[in-house]
Amino acid sequence: MWRRGWSTVSNAAEELNIQVEDVRIRPVLSSYRKRVPVTEGYVEVKEDGAWNQVCDTHWGNKNSRVVCGMFGFPGERKYNIKVYKMFAMRRNNSYWQYSTNCTGNEAHLSSCSVGTRLTPHPENNQTCQGGAPAVVSCTPGRAFAPSPATGFRKAFRQEQPLVRLRGGANTGEGRVEVLKNGEWGTVCDDRWNLVSASVVCRELGFGSAKEALAGAQLGQGMGSIHMSEIQCSGFEKSLTDCSFNIHSKGCNHEEDAAVRCNVPAMGFQNQMRLNGGRSPSEGRVEVLMERNGTLRWGTICSENWGTMEAMIVCRQLGLGFASHAFQETWYWHGDVTADDVIMSGVKCSGTEMSLSHCRHDGSHMNCPRGGGRFAAGVSCAETVSDLVLNAPLVEQTTYLEDRPMFMLQCAQEERCLSSSADRTSPTTGYRRLLRFSSQIHNTGQADFRPKNGRHTWVWHDCHRHYHSMEVFTHYDLLSLNGTKVAEGHKASFCLEDSECESDIQKQYVCANFGEQGITVGCWDVYRHDIDCQWIDITDVAPGDYFFQIIINPNQEVAESDYTNNIMKCRCRYDGQRIWMYNCHIGGSYSAETEEKFEQFSGLLNNQLSTR
Repeated sequence: MWRRGWSTVSNAAEELNIQVEDVRIRPVLSSYRKRVPVTEGYVEVKEDGAWNQVCDTHWGNKNSRVVCGMFGFPGERKYNIKVYKMFAMRRNNSYWQYSTNCTGNEAHLSSCSVGTRLTPHPENNQTCQGGAPAVVSCTPGRAFAPSPATGFRKAFRQEQPLVRLRGGANTGEGRVEVLKNGEWGTVCDDRWNLVSASVVCRELGFGSAKEALAGAQLGQGMGSIHMSEIQCSGFEKSLTDCSFNIHSKGCNHEEDAAVRCNVPAMGFQNQMRLNGGRSPSEGRVEVLMERNGTLRWGTICSENWGTMEAMIVCRQLGLGFASHAFQETWYWHGDVTADDVIMSGVKCSGTEMSLSHCRHDGSHMNCPRGGGRFAAGVSCAETVSDLVLNAPLVEQTTYLEDRPMFMLQCAQEERCLSSSADRTSPTTGYRRLLRFSSQIHNTGQADFRPKNGRHTWVWHDCHRHYHSMEVFTHYDLLSLNGTKVAEGHKASFCLEDSECESDIQKQYVCANFGEQGITVGCWDVYRHDIDCQWIDITDVAPGDYFFQIIINPNQEVAESDYTNNIMKCRCRYDGQRIWMYNCHIGGSYSAETEEKFEQFSGLLNNQLSTR
């Protein structure tokens, strides 16, 4: 296990003309040789093509902390020094001729100062006289800690609830968000550096930071900016322990800070490959699994294969996000038969680090259509879109309208009304509509485009427009116990750039059968007075409800973050008027605040029922 890529150690190293090619932790004890990840062993450096141990004479805990951070571990722990000294006495060790002196907050050993060249002993030419090879023993974060049942935890769960990462393609990367007064907000990139980024990474159970990213490189957040001008020593337990400015004047979400953390090498990428595609980031998914006592490669049944499963594949291979999930791959290169199927029934939640951690059928294959032409495939991309709804606008524009049936014929044809509308008189009847505007922003790193090509779009003659996605948005009214009492859906008949940030050019216009989509930095506005921009609540009784909007509900189009596709509100309807309040994006509040949200609504319902 090693890290490549540092050729000069520091300014001092440059003066000494040291050329170090690589660093690794080499396990020595038999109990650690086959363990994944490698957490304990000799520290070795590669110089001029040869590996050498580092002498422990000048080695300390701060040095160990830096090395552990490089390999994805948040801290170091004690080890049995007597055993390692016994091993060292049995072999001829080749030592690196230099010492390092770390302060402990460096993100990489290359940032530590380098001591002078160690002088060999005149009798035995030994450069580590009286010492032994330096050893590190690292503590893995919870997501990577071995457990008796599975070997390690299947899905990442953050250890510290005050900080989280959003919008990253891989485990251990994303936009930094912090929790303040029950609300999640972003961090301004003023003074953002590797030291502060490393505090975030260690807080979340990773190692030190590989990169401290500025300028919303991993997507923009929405809502509050909680911190700016952060300055850390590197030893804080949480980013919130660092000094910072609570006033973010002059900052906007174009300056959201992000990180890429060092994570342990788990070897997941060696258990999967792509085959037959047109590029290295595309192909039929093949996995290495044990069957009948032997390891062999096989394909995956594409039954119910979707974007979420494809996302895990791209993450496992380090290829970014999934841009497409394919259920037919017969047209790609390679000879595949049904006998090649080795995994079926795959269903992922989105937090898994490996496809083998997703639910699947195990050794009992179930692939009705076979796995030849229907083997699962993916196409990966470095960037994808991220849609977020403007929650305050929904709250501000909500109202009720009693609309005559004779003005709703087109809407009825497109099934935008409740089923009881079929029994309503077309001349004297009416429908009560809960109307509102929605503004959908693309804050990701790539344009949002419909899954299907123009040749599959469906023309609707009544409204004179094309539908490019079967369902783009769900509108639901729920009882306080979660039961759906009314619903609406909006086909994306017109995905376009209604408005954009000042420096962004509009690209998508629906008129004249134009290209549909939402550009990064633009938003699509569905005004309250557009057909189907409503929920038909004609049959809903007065009371307290949850109002919910879900964008891209079937996850047909790839996004960097699906958790922010849900908007929730509290809603009170007295039979004549309606109030919408506390509208917010799902995940914008802490779990505790969300729980209070539901408890408060339940309390209101109980009070109403006892009157």
